[in-house]
Amino acid sequence: MIELSHVTKTFGGKKALDELSLRVPQGAVYGLIGSNGAGKSTAIRHLTGIYRPSAGAVTIGGLPVYENPEIKSRIGYIPDDLGVLGGGTIRELAAFYRAMYPRFDAARFDALREVFCLDERTPLRRFSKGMQKHAAFWLTLCIRPDYLVLDEPVDGLDPVMRRQIWSLVVEDVAGYGMTVLVSSHNLRELEDICDHVGMMHAGRMLLERSLAELQENIVKVQLVTDQPLPEDLAVLHASTLGRVQTLIIRGEPAQTAERLAGTKPLLCDLLPLSLEEIFMYELGGSGYDVKKLML
Repeated sequence: MIELSHVTKTFGGKKALDELSLRVPQGAVYGLIGSNGAGKSTAIRHLTGIYRPSAGAVTIGGLPVYENPEIKSRIGYIPDDLGVLGGGTIRELAAFYRAMYPRFDAARFDALREVFCLDERTPLRRFSKGMQKHAAFWLTLCIRPDYLVLDEPVDGLDPVMRRQIWSLVVEDVAGYGMTVLVSSHNLRELEDICDHVGMMHAGRMLLERSLAELQENIVKVQLVTDQPLPEDLAVLHASTLGRVQTLIIRGEPAQTAERLAGTKPLLCDLLPLSLEEIFMYELGGSGYDVKKLML
C-alpha cells in the first residue's frame, strides 16, 4: 500500500502540500487528478523519495520511502520531465537499470524490443519527447516494479502506442499485483483504467474514493416538472433549456429518483457522469472557477 499521512511541504514559506493524506490500496490503479498547481507532482516526488516532507509521513508497504534504497528499488517512476534519464543510449541505460534493480528482466527487455522499435545506440537527447517516453516505459516495465508511479505518462504519444502501453501496465497489475499511481489531465483515459481516484485542490485532498463509489454518489438528471424541487436536495449545478431542467445532484441515484418522484415529473431521466464532469462540479463546489473548464 502507498500512503501519505498528513503531509505538509513548504517552499519558502508557501505550502505546496497542506496536511495531504492519500491512500492507494495494494494492487489498485489509482488516478491522481486536480487543478493546475494543486500539488500533484509535489505529492509524487514525496512518494518516490525525492522530497522529504516538512511534516507528516510517507510510506510504501508500511516503510518510509525517503532515503530507503530497498523500497526505492521496488518503485518504477516515469516523470513528466524525462531529463532525469540523461543523454545515454538505451543500451547504456539498460546496463544501469540492470545494476540498480535486482528484478530487472532481461528476457522481457528483449521481448519489448519489438513493441517499442527504438534504436538502442542513439542517445536519448536525439529522440522526440514521444520516443523518450517509449524508452522510459521500455526500461521501467523491465524492472518488474511492485509500485509504478506515473506523471503525465502518455502525453505526446499516438493513440496506438497509448493503448499498447496501458495494455502492458494492466497486464502487470493483473499478472503479479503491481500497484499503480498515475497523475494525468486526460480524465477520459483515466476513467478507462483506474479503479480508485483522488482529487486534489490547493495542496489538499478534496475527495478520495473508488471510481465506482465516486460515480454512485453524484448523478445528472434531466427533469420536467411543474413542482418545486425539495429544498434539501444537494444540487451542484442547474441549467434549463425550454421546460427541461438539467441538474447535477449529489446523492445516490435510487434515493435521488425517489426524492424527485414527489415532484410528479413528466420526465425524470438519471444519467451517469463521466470522471471529467465529476471533476468539474466537485472543483466548482470548492471555489474553483469551473466556467473556464466548461467553455
